[in-house]
Amino acid sequence: MAGKVNLDIQTILDKEFDIDLKGYSASQVDAFLDLVMEDYETYQNTLSELNEKIAELERTNASLRAKLIEEEGHTRALEANTPAASGAANVDILRRLSRLEEQVFEDQKKTENQ
Repeated sequence: MAGKVNLDIQTILDKEFDIDLKGYSASQVDAFLDLVMEDYETYQNTLSELNEKIAELERTNASLRAKLIEEEGHTRALEANTPAASGAANVDILRRLSRLEEQVFEDQKKTENQ
């Protein structure tokens, strides 16, 4: 949370008001402050639960990010070994074989013609 909370349950409970001649009814003030304390306690519990959830989600997020990075690495490694990558190497091998065959056939023709 961005700002600091000024009151806690005990501060609200211990708060005492001055009584003037025409002041507020102490029982009404106490009843109202009881409601404020209940709401404040609910607020604090909710805030604690949400902070725990945030921490858990941040841990999960960090774990998933690490897995994502690992999977991206595996994907890159697999892409380097795909048929498209090895296909270029295969084309080179086929070209070399074709040249060798041409030379062999040419050599055979020369030998047969002699």
